[in-house]
Amino acid sequence: MSTNLQFPEFFEPVKWNAINGNYNFLSTQFGSLIRVYKEGDEWPDLDGMQFALIGVMEDRRAVNNNGCALAPDHVRGWLYKLFQSNWELRCADLGNIRAGNQPGDTDFALKTVIGSLLRKNIIPIIIGGGNELAYAQYLAYEAIEQTVNLVSIDPEFDLGSADDELQNKSWLSKIILHQPNMLFNFSNIGYQTYFVEQSTVDLMAKLNFDVHRLGQCRAKLEDIEPIIRNADMVAFDMSSIRRSESPAHEQAGPNGFTGDEACRLARYAGISDKCSSFGIYEMNPAYDQSGQTAHLVAQMVWCFLEGYYNRKKDYPFTDISEYTKYRVFLKDHKHEIVFYKSSKSDRWWMEVPYPPNQRLKFERHALVPCTYSDYQLACEEEMPDRWWQTFQKLF
Repeated sequence: MSTNLQFPEFFEPVKWNAINGNYNFLSTQFGSLIRVYKEGDEWPDLDGMQFALIGVMEDRRAVNNNGCALAPDHVRGWLYKLFQSNWELRCADLGNIRAGNQPGDTDFALKTVIGSLLRKNIIPIIIGGGNELAYAQYLAYEAIEQTVNLVSIDPEFDLGSADDELQNKSWLSKIILHQPNMLFNFSNIGYQTYFVEQSTVDLMAKLNFDVHRLGQCRAKLEDIEPIIRNADMVAFDMSSIRRSESPAHEQAGPNGFTGDEACRLARYAGISDKCSSFGIYEMNPAYDQSGQTAHLVAQMVWCFLEGYYNRKKDYPFTDISEYTKYRVFLKDHKHEIVFYKSSKSDRWWMEVPYPPNQRLKFERHALVPCTYSDYQLACEEEMPDRWWQTFQKLF
């Protein structure tokens, strides 16, 4: 029986000729492999699809970055020319969600589409618009009644204040205050200290949120993998990449991740067995140079897909009884920490106890991704920060 989802009323079909002209794609290029909702065509059949590309033509709340609504078609011009690797791409391109009469209408459309895709285990990849669209991305998880680990790759926290209207600099406070509260953990990757008030950093610590400075991340990028491995949704702000490699933002700065590092982070998101939605926001073609940033976004999407097709089906898909188990007792803290190592991927997790009455709500958060370094730290009688932060949330 068909499980096809129909949303043509929300979308503007892809202007195929305007993007690709007379380009003849080879059979292994994305332009031949992706089921595209083109002008004049019927809505694509989503049966068997693993991914759905969603462009969003919304920039009315993108403060100091008007024009990012035009990003999706610029990215498509580069994305369709890429080749699949040693995997079989199963992806549909649904076109661009039109800007509604009010920005909230756009949010409703995006939330509805993502929620329906999540129910069918189709991973949405969102391109275009301001970073505040991460709020609609988050709200979509209400459709599957799931608590959420959110990772934001951003030079700022975008917290704003409780009284601010929803904008690209205030969306996080809307998520924190939203009821019902579905947020289990928020992690920021790559914040730049000179853009962030110290009081806000202190607030993140009080909330037991996970924040990591740019220099910290770049010094040992592989340590960021467990943070992204624990994410249900990832929101990537393109202003987190340095201007020399990603100029397509009105306020692109001299410091940030490199293009290579951005692709590695996207791959970490793809290879995570938990990550079920990926958004790339704030790319503004008006400031791009020779399509440099659009090309980078296309490669980031490719890396996310490549990561997905190399998923190992570790936790939560594999029974932890199949892992190698290590027990470490911390005398000073009077805690025993149980570590697990996957034989399939050599990745590490640590177990965090939680109240029995919270079992159903928090069971999926009981194993925390970690590194071998966390295990070594515990062996030296030191409490890993990841363990303690999660323990405090559960209790």
